[in-house]
Amino acid sequence: MKDYTGLLVFIGIDVHKKTYSVTAVSDGKFIKRDTLPACPQTLIDYCLKFFPGASLYSAYEAGFSGFHLHRLLVQSGIKNIVVHAASIEIASRDRVKTDKRDSLKIATQLSLGRLKCIHIPSPEREAFRSVTRLREKFVRDRTRIGVQIKSFLNLNGLINYSDVKKTNRKWILRLLEVLKTSNSEICFDLKMMSRRWLAIDDEIIEIESRLKQQAASDIDLERIYRSAPGIGATISRILINELGDMSQFNNERALFSFTGLTPQEYSSGEHTRQGHISRQGRSILRKILVQAAWRAIKKDNCLKNVFERISIRTGKKRAIIAIARRLVGHLRACLQKNELYLYKDVITTNIV
Repeated sequence: MKDYTGLLVFIGIDVHKKTYSVTAVSDGKFIKRDTLPACPQTLIDYCLKFFPGASLYSAYEAGFSGFHLHRLLVQSGIKNIVVHAASIEIASRDRVKTDKRDSLKIATQLSLGRLKCIHIPSPEREAFRSVTRLREKFVRDRTRIGVQIKSFLNLNGLINYSDVKKTNRKWILRLLEVLKTSNSEICFDLKMMSRRWLAIDDEIIEIESRLKQQAASDIDLERIYRSAPGIGATISRILINELGDMSQFNNERALFSFTGLTPQEYSSGEHTRQGHISRQGRSILRKILVQAAWRAIKKDNCLKNVFERISIRTGKKRAIIAIARRLVGHLRACLQKNELYLYKDVITTNIV
């Protein structure tokens, strides 16, 4: 077996549920390729066995496998990075995609220094994040069932088309009370859907109780996030768990790109045209930042003036995106300076 002492070996890993496709490159030359069972310890043993004495560098795409594999590789002495799938360069005429080709691309570009690691959250922050993402999923489920209930009522002529009452717990309980004495098939369907809505609502209440416990252990970040206009308990939890202290962003441009709030640009020669925002990253971040921005312009006169000035030129929808971008940029500056957000007409809020 070849001795790799003093050599750099770059390993590209194409991760799947059942297999790892592994390709190794050293000194710009392909040296080994294999397909392994999707077991982190098997991969670690493979790297240490076949490349003894080498300085090992590896990379794989961010995806369903998360960061568990990354942490195990780093603990074993392998310098691993997790990369964004879109950052891997692909030739314009490259029409063939296989696991072997993908792992080779990762290994080659890693050896040339063309890949950058995405931000790896701490295990604690990742665990906290899972709770806010679970809440997001349950809220979507509750909304879907609420729409189904109203659609079913409308289908059977049990609700007026002009009814605009919000589907909430009080409305659902009143509906169940009305249905209590009826045994028809239609009422049975409505009872089952209503009970499911209430069950999900109870789970959301339990999750929000858990988020309050998180906030108590994250008091320093909570204090700064909650000082900003338009940001309440739930929004601050989502932002903190997704963005943390924002130290991973070298500048505001990187932050705006991560949140998907950067306008796309199509320019050529003397013509410059900006399109819609890129919509990169998680949609929940953009959603809650826009919600916070609508509230913020009612509290911060400076943001309100900016909004009114931009909306005259581009319309309210684009203006509120600009406010959301400015709001999160101000938050990053506050975190860097460890200062509270300062704005006019401050309204005092209770910090959880």
